[in-house]
Amino acid sequence: MASVSNLFIGFVAAMIGVIPPGLLNMYAAKISMKEGRRKALMFSLGVCTTVIIQTFVALIAARYLDRHPEYVDMLQKVALGIFICLTIYFFFIAKDTRRNVPKDMQATKAARFFSGMFIAFLNLLPLPYWVYISITFAGFGWFTFEQPGLWAAVLGSGLGTFATLFIYIQFFRKKEDRKRLNVNMNFIIGGITAAISVITLIKILQDMGYGL
Repeated sequence: MASVSNLFIGFVAAMIGVIPPGLLNMYAAKISMKEGRRKALMFSLGVCTTVIIQTFVALIAARYLDRHPEYVDMLQKVALGIFICLTIYFFFIAKDTRRNVPKDMQATKAARFFSGMFIAFLNLLPLPYWVYISITFAGFGWFTFEQPGLWAAVLGSGLGTFATLFIYIQFFRKKEDRKRLNVNMNFIIGGITAAISVITLIKILQDMGYGL
């Protein structure tokens, strides 16, 4: 049961938070439009490979922190500040994601796979993100760092990332499909970070003895 919970948390958390805002998802969409769905899928597989590695490293670090609770309280308060800042950034500062996707040169499937790995590697957000997510849900008793639950979460993160990229690839199969997207993704992501901030605040208040 713990493995199922970890898999579900890994999948959902990856879908809503692991993918860098307006970078990997829109890049996959651009490849789908310019070069076809197969190359876009290879790019997505490269991204997922890196995300799986990042998630594993982050969960190992989170397991250490979970065994040293003296660091967890400080981490939660720092995370709350970070996610509040991210919420403000995505709502009021970040550029509109509805802008045109930049052009790029054609590449082979293998090149797209490794470019996906490389671009995802440049994004370090999944590392603190997964440390925070895992410790927070572990505090609620919904997440475990024991085997095989840890591997289930890693697998879920890869599947969730691929699922989201696949949605973008399918949505932008044709150039004219891009006209359908008339929503600033930053507002959606800002809403997600705001929700995470609320969850973090509730956990901090509970730890301080204020029942909610």
